[in-house]
Amino acid sequence: MEILVCVKQVPDADVEVKLNASGAPDIEKIAPVINPFDGYALEMATRYKEANGGTVTVMSIGGDNVKDVMKNCLAVGADEAYTIGDVIADADAMATSEVIAAAVAKLEETRGKKFDIVCCGKESTDFACGVVSQLVSEKLGYGEVIDVIGFEPKDGGLSVKKETEEGYNMVEIGTPCVLGIIKPDYEPRYPTMKSKMAARKKDVPVVETGVSAAPAVKTVKVYEPAKKSAGVKIKEESNEESALKAFAMLVDAKVL
Repeated sequence: MEILVCVKQVPDADVEVKLNASGAPDIEKIAPVINPFDGYALEMATRYKEANGGTVTVMSIGGDNVKDVMKNCLAVGADEAYTIGDVIADADAMATSEVIAAAVAKLEETRGKKFDIVCCGKESTDFACGVVSQLVSEKLGYGEVIDVIGFEPKDGGLSVKKETEEGYNMVEIGTPCVLGIIKPDYEPRYPTMKSKMAARKKDVPVVETGVSAAPAVKTVKVYEPAKKSAGVKIKEESNEESALKAFAMLVDAKVL
């Protein structure tokens, strides 16, 4: 099957983000990485390809700034990588999905073949909207399964393992389809030196859709999380007295 994985570059979530003088997140010095959920999607797609054949293509909105992430995707299992040249300032989920859907159609036209599966991570770690895959499936007219932790071929379509609050469900869906991927029970692979060298030699073409998508949501102001105040130590003569004092403090603070 032909599998497309939509990838987003995000700031490393392990680094604390501060606001700059203008009140915007200061991310210039934070190393960009592949969005973790997109990394799970790529690993899942690669495992499917290794077991059943096919190709894996990755695609991301951005220019030269995302090519390093694309090269890394090529080093861990992707066969082809493309960037979308239609960069939208302050893009929200609606604008992003419109550009991605147009890029899918353009890429299928360029490659001369359709994608059977379009994989998207559940959400990105920078905005965490969690709706892009649903919007893309609606614009493409494809069926979708979200919260996916695995999928296998079945009767010309897919048997999909979907996580639920009680455990998981097995559902079947025809292709083409969109899958919203969450964390499976394994981690993405690391590139080898050999795969890194091979990835460097591959081209990352640019897809131009010509779509003019305006964001429907505007960020008015960004706030930093409130800093936690230091705790209060309660040390009375006995445990009972400490408990009574703690209870009295909670009553005074109107917590109880």
